[in-house]
Amino acid sequence: MSNIHASIDVGSNTLRLLIARPVPNSPNTATAQAWEIIDYRHLITRLGEGLHESGRLSDAAMERTLQALQLFKSVIDHHQVASEQLRATATAAVREAKNGTLFQQQAEKKTGIHLSIIDGEEEAKLSLLGASSVLHEETSSDMLLFDIGGGSTEFVRSKNSSAIDAISCKLGVVRLVEAHLHSDPPSTEDYLTMKKAAHDHLEMVAEHWRKISGSAPKSLVGTAGTVTTLAAVQMNLVPYDPEQVNNHQISHENFISLRNHLLNLNHEQRQNIPAIEPGRADLIIAGLAIIEAIMEKWGYKSLITVDAGLLEGNWLDSYEDKSGDTAK
Repeated sequence: MSNIHASIDVGSNTLRLLIARPVPNSPNTATAQAWEIIDYRHLITRLGEGLHESGRLSDAAMERTLQALQLFKSVIDHHQVASEQLRATATAAVREAKNGTLFQQQAEKKTGIHLSIIDGEEEAKLSLLGASSVLHEETSSDMLLFDIGGGSTEFVRSKNSSAIDAISCKLGVVRLVEAHLHSDPPSTEDYLTMKKAAHDHLEMVAEHWRKISGSAPKSLVGTAGTVTTLAAVQMNLVPYDPEQVNNHQISHENFISLRNHLLNLNHEQRQNIPAIEPGRADLIIAGLAIIEAIMEKWGYKSLITVDAGLLEGNWLDSYEDKSGDTAK
């Protein structure tokens, strides 16, 4: 059997596919990538579009996503990945939608891909596994990792790459945009309303911490599309390079500068920025509000970005589970 494994992340906004083979790290390269990428794809399908109002996945959003999964399946078959070496997970949109199980069934019927619907805590821990595999040891020794998705944001406090606790909030960029972004360019009122909504969720996170004990960790680390896009915009990273995004640091001052620049642009102007992929020009505004709220809430002076997250954590967990070995 080939030692090629595949991972699929079906998010509320984006679908991602990773096909890779394991590469054991040498003792002198603790943060070297534990996988060699054979193929990588991602598509924005906005599966969670309209979910916060209807409570259901729309027919159009499901069809877009099923077509993306069919494409992913053709790529997986092309690389001859065995079905038992594929793990596909679905997150906030599918687990919250009244017809999420129906979508899961349709995905398996039309593509042969079985989607595991994971809860927020599992999502957070897999994100930590993926991020920790490429972060500098000094960062991962004491960090708060957040993963902004379309329908939820996960927060993990960890020490030495091991989770202390994890919590998932119904705070996502698609939700915020649909509920609060009504102007173009974004009005101050719209932006502050999104930030206030984020702060309300963060208070629930803080309350969760108070019950368990402890406070905000030393380093703030962000993963997923909003954060990586922000890093790419700052570095004018075209074409996109995950290696440069991993362990990149954005100071609070630079964040505010980026925020002001993006808020002053209209949707078309933001979409014309080469580092912002099609479909993210509106979502980046909600992402800025969430990041700013996090930095304000716990007084962080900088943000460390990481490309690896849930998708890679899912791949690592699947590989280790199938091989009985450790890829890190």
